[in-house]
Amino acid sequence: MCSDIDLTDLPPLGADPSRTYRLGIMGGTFDPIHYGHLVAAEQAFDDLSLDVVVFMPAGRPAFKLDKKVTSGEDRYAMTLLATSDNPHFLASRFEVDREGVTYTADTLRLLRGLYPANVEFYFITGADAITEIVAWRDAEDIARLAHLVAATRPGYDLDRAWDAISASGLAFDVTYLSVPALAISSSYLRERVGAGQSLRYLTPDSVTGYLHKHALYGAKSSRYGQTEEVVA
Repeated sequence: MCSDIDLTDLPPLGADPSRTYRLGIMGGTFDPIHYGHLVAAEQAFDDLSLDVVVFMPAGRPAFKLDKKVTSGEDRYAMTLLATSDNPHFLASRFEVDREGVTYTADTLRLLRGLYPANVEFYFITGADAITEIVAWRDAEDIARLAHLVAATRPGYDLDRAWDAISASGLAFDVTYLSVPALAISSSYLRERVGAGQSLRYLTPDSVTGYLHKHALYGAKSSRYGQTEEVVA
């Protein structure tokens, strides 16, 4: 274990050396978190017999350095609210509190140093990201340190993902899950907020309340879950 890293919001797995633990890691910007993320994590928990799923909002994601990203504090707060009522979901500040650009390989290496060998990592992401992961920094370490769980929309064409994995020459272990709720996207939610449209049934009400209270994505709260009309 590395004593200089705060473990208070990470699950204490690995105590029984006679068994293998499965730690789900749900990475993403979560700007904002939505039901697609939550359903994918819940399905991975069930289908892969995970012990727990930790949601890790990215601190300063490498693939979004040229884009505007909501503060880590706000994204972490929304993630905490969205996961608080699920006993096998946790929200972690592990990436938000780290300085510098956030790289998945760095996160996995740090986690590997914190947990014993009988804790296996399952990194949950979207199938679209699989075609990009093979080109991420230190992709070979990602392949070595974690099983990949690729959440897909029903009917999604997996050929691009399979071709990318094959062409990489790296030993990625990928499980594909079909998740209907993945038709939802964070960018779609941001657009709806900016247009004064409802987010009901797209994200938990607690997240809707938070982003209106803090005026995120151009929201101007007049009453819970709604926005004020803009008068020209």
